Amino acid sequence: MVTGCTTTSAMPTTRVALAGYGAWGQMHARAIKAIDGASVVAVLARTDAARRAAIADNPGAHLYDDYAEMLRAPDIDVVHIVMPNHTHAQAAIDALQAGRHVVLEKPLGLSLAECDAVQAASERSGRLLAVNHELRVSRQWGAVQQMVAQGDFGTVQHQHFSLFRRPFKTGSGGWRYDPARVGSWVLEELVHFIDLVLWYGADNGMPQQVSAFGGDTAKRLPDQFTVVLEWPNGATAVLNQCLSGFEHHTVLELAGSAGALRTWWSGTMDRTLTPSFEMKRRIGEADAQIITIAQSGEVFELEENLRQALAGFAQGRSILPAREARVSVAVSLAAERAWAEHRPVRLDEAAGAG
Repeated sequence: MVTGCTTTSAMPTTRVALAGYGAWGQMHARAIKAIDGASVVAVLARTDAARRAAIADNPGAHLYDDYAEMLRAPDIDVVHIVMPNHTHAQAAIDALQAGRHVVLEKPLGLSLAECDAVQAASERSGRLLAVNHELRVSRQWGAVQQMVAQGDFGTVQHQHFSLFRRPFKTGSGGWRYDPARVGSWVLEELVHFIDLVLWYGADNGMPQQVSAFGGDTAKRLPDQFTVVLEWPNGATAVLNQCLSGFEHHTVLELAGSAGALRTWWSGTMDRTLTPSFEMKRRIGEADAQIITIAQSGEVFELEENLRQALAGFAQGRSILPAREARVSVAVSLAAERAWAEHRPVRLDEAAGAG
């Protein structure tokens, strides 16, 4: 029986600086404080509300409104970057060049050039960077990969991933509804699920073609978006994102040459502590069986992913380096291009996508 990912053991003391203290930055702070040996020693907070929250939540931490000044502080081991998407790449480069390890919220960058610049900065500095794709350590979504790897489904041939949720919150200053700052809503959330289907289908290699549909292409930020990935061996993945729904609901259906799986997650919101979820698996000709999984949800997954990221830095490795995270950005950008141009896009057309 698969029950999920193994919890990482305690690690050496790590002093964390949080760059950004909106809703997700505050989630990072709570997760860090739950990790043995980790502490929040500095916070970059630029609005009055963020400063008030940072002071209340992190007594004793130094408060900054200038990122460069925070990076010069001598008592920081790791910088967590939890700021709007358009700042990610340069903020990561600056922290790496300042000699800090970096935990970076997705997306890695808004272009492949940005992704490559972050990777180059990590290599030059000798510091490590881990992109926070927390679903990979999920007791639900990470457990799917464990079953794929142990051959439960044979060759993965079909994947369908659906997200139906309430509209996004605007973010500080409305950044999440500004294409120049968010990049796209594909990079804001669908990139998580693109990362997963690429991970589950890794034995098929890279997809050869991406198509995308939905919404008004004049809008730049469509509420409905459908992506179809096609592999050379005939495998497919279909991903649907609906941002004009309600609550937060995800479904994955996966089928292979030797079995199949269906799993779903539902909550009043994405950060609920009391979600509903289920997983069913069929192996061979047997009837489908319910698979018991432990508590699932990004609140729990964030803590475990940060625990693994910090432990990885202490061991000289990254749980998700820039080179690997770049692939889901490349596919996301190819999907955006296919949608805008009303045509399939081959991955080899997207320069350096592999």
